[in-house]
Amino acid sequence: MESNMNCTVARAERSIDLSVTQSRAPQRGAVDRDLYREIQALIPRLTRYARALTRDLINADDLVQESLARALAKVHLWHDGTDLRAWLFTILHHQHVSQIRRAAREGSSVELSDREGPPLEPKQGQRLELRDLERAIDKLPDGQRTAILLVGLEEISYEEAAARLNLPLGTVRSRVSRGREALRILTDRLPSRTETVVH
Repeated sequence: MESNMNCTVARAERSIDLSVTQSRAPQRGAVDRDLYREIQALIPRLTRYARALTRDLINADDLVQESLARALAKVHLWHDGTDLRAWLFTILHHQHVSQIRRAAREGSSVELSDREGPPLEPKQGQRLELRDLERAIDKLPDGQRTAILLVGLEEISYEEAAARLNLPLGTVRSRVSRGREALRILTDRLPSRTETVVH
């Protein structure tokens, strides 16, 4: 999985390097190079978020590539001093939503994997816990899952998540709260708040 992420990062960085040398005027080169370096630094975070959204390595890599291509094509719309990370994550999120809508219009296909999973390694307990958590996250409604991934995985503030999702702050807080409660129940980690403990 690490090698796949390195491959994705390398492809995205090559794409950014080509854009720097081909698409920008020389007088803005120094400023643009700094901007492109900042974008390169955010690629691993974009990739993690895309993988969490799509739950598929190949689709996530494609989503990151499409989002970066769109961002580079529209880089003139980004204003210096604004949050570059929020801008890129918003583009990625909108690209994902567009892909989902397109798949719904065109009809989606399901690919079956003929490969068997790898044998359990010494840390199988942790792997099983992560698997259970991933399955529990997959069972959440889309709104709750997206909110949990932004706030929990990417560790962004509620305010920033609300801005990225174009939702009121209270809605994001509610979705995260309900999502966490559902995850507690689905993973059997903690009793739900409504259950009473009998001594």
